[in-house]
Amino acid sequence: MEWAQILVIILAIFLAFFLLLAIILVVMLIKVTRQIKNVTTSAEHTVRSVEHTVTNISRITSPILLAQTIMAFFKNRRRK
Repeated sequence: MEWAQILVIILAIFLAFFLLLAIILVVMLIKVTRQIKNVTTSAEHTVRSVEHTVTNISRITSPILLAQTIMAFFKNRRRK
């Protein structure tokens, strides 16, 4: 066997090894991408829930704060 043939065999082995490594890395990347998608979906759901809760709380507290301000105004007017 000549050195050129040995070199071709060695290069073919390395090429096969790196091809296998690339396939494994692509599969792992797909798994990570799916996990990221699940996390972002969960975070989006949580944010929507918190936003809905804050909106409901603001609907309740705004009239209460307005009533407290009006009551304080009338109390100050009675003292004068």
